[in-house]
Order: sequence, then C-alpha cells, then structure tokens
Amino acid sequence: MNDRPIALEDRDRDGDRLFSPSAGRNKAVIAARLSDWLPDAATVLEVGSGTGEHGAALGDLRTDVIWQYSDPDPASRRSQNAWAHEGWPAALALDLTQSDWWQDLGRYDAVFSANMIHIAPIEAAHGLAQGASECSDMVILYGPFLFGEASAPSNLDFDASLKRRDPRWGVRDLQLVKYIFEDVGFSRLESFDMPRNNHLVRLSRR
Repeated sequence: MNDRPIALEDRDRDGDRLFSPSAGRNKAVIAARLSDWLPDAATVLEVGSGTGEHGAALGDLRTDVIWQYSDPDPASRRSQNAWAHEGWPAALALDLTQSDWWQDLGRYDAVFSANMIHIAPIEAAHGLAQGASECSDMVILYGPFLFGEASAPSNLDFDASLKRRDPRWGVRDLQLVKYIFEDVGFSRLESFDMPRNNHLVRLSRR
C-alpha cells in the first residue's frame, strides 16, 4: 500500500504530525465558523481528514467536541492520531468509493469534509452524500467551487489543472453538489465566502 499522504502540496513533518500549508492558512477561520454551528458536546465525523489540523483547531476552541478522523491513507491517519485531543477515537480507514462505507458507523451531529471532493472521482461525492445521509442531518464542506459563469477565474484555472492531472478530478459546480445531496434528503444549502475564493457549504435536512 502507498504510504505517502494524498495531497497536492508539500508537507512538513514533526514525528507523526504532518503540517499542511493550506490547512495552516484556513484552519482558524474554519474552526471559528464550525464552533458557532455545532451544538454542545457535538460529535463530528471528518471524511478525508488529511493531516488532522482542522479537527485539532476546533478542539482547541471547543473542548466539548468529539472529533472522529478518517482517511484511506495510513500516513495521514498516523498524523491525525498525533493531532487528536484527549478522548478522541482513533482515526478510521474510510474509503468513500466503497459501497456501504458507513455501515458500522453511528450517528454524528455533523459530517465535515475539506478539500476532498475535487481531488477524487465524482463517485466520492456521491458516496459522501449517501453515507452522510445515514450518519447525520448536517454536512459541512470546505473548498473551491464553481458557480457557472460567475466562477472565480482562479478556480477555473485550478479546475483545468486538476483535470490535466486526472480527468476524473475537478472543482465541482455548486449546483451539481446541491443536486447530489438533495437527492439523499439534504434539502437546504447555505454557502459562505471564505478566503482565496473558497467556500464553506452547509447542507441540512431542514
């Protein structure tokens, strides 16, 4: 099995902990917004947790939150476990392209995924939606999105570069994301502007 983190950037290391330049730039603002949205003693499933820095940043703000990391990559899971706060469960080896990946999971107050659906086949977005519908009533996505003719030029350029790497990848149009999640019961979508033409998207059943 490939033991290299799945990423589009170079990462620093301190022991098992990996450091993502992009997570370092956005983790504080994401954590602040998540902190406002999550109920007391919330449980959160993060899908495709990468280095683990997003969960750790929220844990610094909200010591009542229990964060469940997951990633198909073993080096990333080691990093997540190294970043985990006391009392958090060990990272899970979830692969959204596998059917019934959610089968042994319980319920969560939210499912969170950052910078994942554009560097994976579209089947991963469908798998995320289907599994999230079994696990939670709220999904929060972070990353770049397209908005038809109103798309940011930098995100169009990024989309083209991703497709050159792998034609199955690409920055997803928010209308497509809305349709995928609406189809499994997430009828409400809210989008919030974030730095560097990224967005935080909250999907819920009501």
